[in-house]
Amino acid sequence: MSETIRVERHEGVLEIIFDRPERKNALTLAMYTEAARHLQLAGDDDAIRCVMLRGEGGHFSSGNDLKDFMNDPPVDEDSPVFRFLLALRRCPKPVIAAVEGYAIGIGTTMLLHCDLVYAATSTRFRLPFVELGLVPEAGSSLILGQIAGHRLAAELLYLGDFFDGEMALRCGIVNELANDGEVVARAQKVAETLASKSPQALRLTKSLLRRGDEQEVIEAMRAEAAIFAARLGSEDFQAAVAGFLGKK
Repeated sequence: MSETIRVERHEGVLEIIFDRPERKNALTLAMYTEAARHLQLAGDDDAIRCVMLRGEGGHFSSGNDLKDFMNDPPVDEDSPVFRFLLALRRCPKPVIAAVEGYAIGIGTTMLLHCDLVYAATSTRFRLPFVELGLVPEAGSSLILGQIAGHRLAAELLYLGDFFDGEMALRCGIVNELANDGEVVARAQKVAETLASKSPQALRLTKSLLRRGDEQEVIEAMRAEAAIFAARLGSEDFQAAVAGFLGKK
């Protein structure tokens, strides 16, 4: 395990924990690489029946670590970010997320690839891509429109404002809201329930659920990634980052 990704195993469940609470679990390239590795290992490990994602210290993730991101931007599909998203999308086991605090940028879009998502009522979600001069990633330009409808997806992606758990529930990003401080326990209980079921039946059911749009989602991820990489050199993005880092 790395210092910022922690894993715990119990009752057939593998928990992948973003453990950088001092930065509200802002994700570095090393964290993406390590998380992708554990997702791939979980897929091949018969003892693991279910995977759970959560953050340490009261936050899920505040998104990319911008300094790390600027030093080594994702210019192609070999980037740690893209490999993490593909590993998450392709994980053959059920993936559950327990979300609280901040879920910003990829902290929200990765949830679109999880099977079940439980969020604390006070969770603050945000998709600030346009605000940063960028475009959506992780297939969110496709998936969000599919699950929320065009108008709600446009509202969240165009404006980039914070939105709460109720809106996330309305948009289909989360399955259920829990009281603050109870979401991890709720997600763990569901994960343990899934781990007690037939692993073959779960795996086949997930495969059937995903078969209809899997190629379309991967193509959307690739199209977004190409435009996203090009936008990293734009004046809009450079100015947005300079302003953000100046405030920090």
